[in-house]
Amino acid sequence: MRYSGLSVLKEGLFGNKGWKPAWREPEPKAEYDVIIIGGGGHGLATAYYLAKNHGITNVAVLEKGYLGSGNVGRNTTIVRANYFLSGNSEFYSHSLKLWEGLELDLNYNVMHSQRGILNLFHSDGQRDAAARRGNAMVNQGDDAELLDREAVRRMVPYLDFEQTRFPIYGGLLHRRGGTARHDAVAWGFARGADMRGVDLIQNCEVTGIDIQDGRVRGVQTTRGPIRAKKVGIVAAGRSGQVAAMAGMRLPIESHVLQAFVTEGLKPVIDHVVTYGMGHFYISQSDKGGLVFGGDLDFYASYAARGNLPMLEHVMEAGMTLMPMIGKAKILRSWGGIVDMTPDGSPIIDRTDVGGLFVDCGWNYGGFKATPASGWCMAHLMATGEPHEVARRFRLDRFLTGHLLDEEGTGSQHNLH
Repeated sequence: MRYSGLSVLKEGLFGNKGWKPAWREPEPKAEYDVIIIGGGGHGLATAYYLAKNHGITNVAVLEKGYLGSGNVGRNTTIVRANYFLSGNSEFYSHSLKLWEGLELDLNYNVMHSQRGILNLFHSDGQRDAAARRGNAMVNQGDDAELLDREAVRRMVPYLDFEQTRFPIYGGLLHRRGGTARHDAVAWGFARGADMRGVDLIQNCEVTGIDIQDGRVRGVQTTRGPIRAKKVGIVAAGRSGQVAAMAGMRLPIESHVLQAFVTEGLKPVIDHVVTYGMGHFYISQSDKGGLVFGGDLDFYASYAARGNLPMLEHVMEAGMTLMPMIGKAKILRSWGGIVDMTPDGSPIIDRTDVGGLFVDCGWNYGGFKATPASGWCMAHLMATGEPHEVARRFRLDRFLTGHLLDEEGTGSQHNLH
């Protein structure tokens, strides 16, 4: 079924009885050409682009829970292309262009809202760094505007501009940045992949990876063995555990990243605002809730929940930046399992096992990378060669020292 305004009107008039399930619930086959381990945004996008761009449709996506139950449904929904280093910049620029055409491509409303992202700065040195980043973004073909203090005040007058420790000097505005509805992104890619013949297998946990003579032969699952010529590990924070089934130790650590949302409020925040000195960022959802988050919990964990000290830190940062937030009631919080690499940049590459590929290490950039991650992983698995915008995301860079250290904080996972 193709969604349209006419179909919505028709179903509304006749009791909404004609809607069909967005995807099938197939039983796993004995063998596939490609298996994708992980039914989150990146795994579903990989399957979609394998089918759409490369005509590979004998594909299974294996998800141990329900589709979208992991990080794609546990983030703060921000979409942006304001990266600085060559290697990251081209990739996220490509991803933003895919976002801008995604709803038309998928025939699905992912609620992509280009409301603009404002990164605040608080010193002369930070202004210089923002100017350099903005110039790099413009040279890449993206947009960036350097705003002085008064321009920022006109845009977001509710901030505390006179805070003693970190007064606001200005901000870097990325107008094409914004947000998207995370659940809808997963559902849109799932529907698109299913329409092209991909099998989406839910409640199917991978328990082993079969390797023979240096090549992958398939996987063991809670629903029986499944053979495959190629297997992609696209399991976000669980990537290290899945790779260990193939005898690999990936250069990632898994940390908890918390997020929070308030009760629904009238429209008050028109943009995404980031406060780097307080490790705080905030936007307002379509339902009216203020969605915000902070930094990692700074301990390795596979638990999709956080701890109270980081909650307290985020609330303090929010109150420092915008005291008005103290009047809002917190509705709920959640945690995502973030796969952190030593240099803060992702991995999309082949492994030493023939036919086994890995897509992981997304740090804070996983949601915004969803379309390009799937696009590039599908290209790699279909052709055997990395896509041009993902050539720097090699697994062996941690051996050679050719790192993509976007923040310049060195090779330590939890500093990125």
